[in-house]
Amino acid sequence: MAAVTSVGETPAPAAAARPRGMHASRRRRLNAFRYVVFTVFGLFFLLPLLAMVRFSLEGAKLGTWSVAAWKQIASYQGEGVPPLLSSIEITLELAVITSVVTLVLLVPTMIWVRLRVQWLSRTIEFLSLLPLTIPAIVLVVGLGPIYNQIQHYSLSALMLFWVYVILALPYAYRALAAGLSAIDVPTLSEAARSLGASWFTVMVRVIVPNMRPAVLNALLLTWSLVLGEFTIAFLLLYEDVLQPELYNISRSTPNAGVIFSTSFAALLFAFVLLLILSYAGRTRRGRG
Repeated sequence: MAAVTSVGETPAPAAAARPRGMHASRRRRLNAFRYVVFTVFGLFFLLPLLAMVRFSLEGAKLGTWSVAAWKQIASYQGEGVPPLLSSIEITLELAVITSVVTLVLLVPTMIWVRLRVQWLSRTIEFLSLLPLTIPAIVLVVGLGPIYNQIQHYSLSALMLFWVYVILALPYAYRALAAGLSAIDVPTLSEAARSLGASWFTVMVRVIVPNMRPAVLNALLLTWSLVLGEFTIAFLLLYEDVLQPELYNISRSTPNAGVIFSTSFAALLFAFVLLLILSYAGRTRRGRG
């Protein structure tokens, strides 16, 4: 007869160790798969950047190295003013204005739709994602007459924030929608309203702090779009923004390495700026 275990007897060590060993082997395979995927994608993005740095540091003679291409960016002069510095300033101002306008438009609208008129959510989502389906050249053709009238008043390139808000709507909307879906907005608003809070207080002091990571993601996406946008600014003849100015610098210098050095400098500048924003948001969440 088979042996029968007593009520208080512990299971055999081999039977308990088998599932643990299976989980450990599965975890090792999953970690190995992650390392392989991260390595492949890291090389996919890193190798072109290294190639850009290599070509930007090539000297006039084969096999020599020089930083002349980088010096030409720093010493490039326009009509008495270094245009690269002024274009960086204008682009940063554009990024701030665009992100503020986008958040002011989207955050209250999305919260109000979630609380009061939820049947409009599909319509708001369709309108916000619509710019993804419109090519940049079509936007330029549609907005060209408007910006031609604006240019008659000698306004600066900061007026590009209108079209940049349109371009940033899909990305900011998806980031904010993910943040709203992660919290219970009706319960939070009802609790705050029962304590006597106004709707403005509910939005600003109750709901928005709970979706701070989503707001930060929307800011990062908006900033990255403004820092890297070239087509619309160039076609609308606003060439004192960062990307068109880098293009003009690369065209006006005889050294081909300037093209690579200016492109890598723009990518590095955008990466460092976005890294600072991300670290600042993470530090703020940690303190909270």
